[in-house]
Amino acid sequence: MRISELEKALGARLVQAKFEDRDLSGAYTSDLLSDVMGKAEADSVLITIQAHKNTVAVASLLGLGAVVLCNDRPIPEDMVQAAAAEGIAILTTPLSQFEVSGRLWPELGKSGA
Repeated sequence: MRISELEKALGARLVQAKFEDRDLSGAYTSDLLSDVMGKAEADSVLITIQAHKNTVAVASLLGLGAVVLCNDRPIPEDMVQAAAAEGIAILTTPLSQFEVSGRLWPELGKSGA
């Protein structure tokens, strides 16, 4: 699945569209950024409710391609600006983290994980 396919797959809205469209190799769901730093893999999408620029910093550090913000969380402008500067797609959805994870599992889930 490519980053550009997330919007349609989730019925999400793309908030930050300045990114290199590339293949995603997985997804990681967490609201604890230290957990994300220890477990998420490069070229994945982060599924979270953490709507602040520190989330973008972690995504950039790990080489994540996108962040999906769930539960219609408001997205601060400084987060959008940071994501644009780092080339990380930001999407928003009214769905919960559980629902987003379930929708992405068939494409991005790893057998035995």
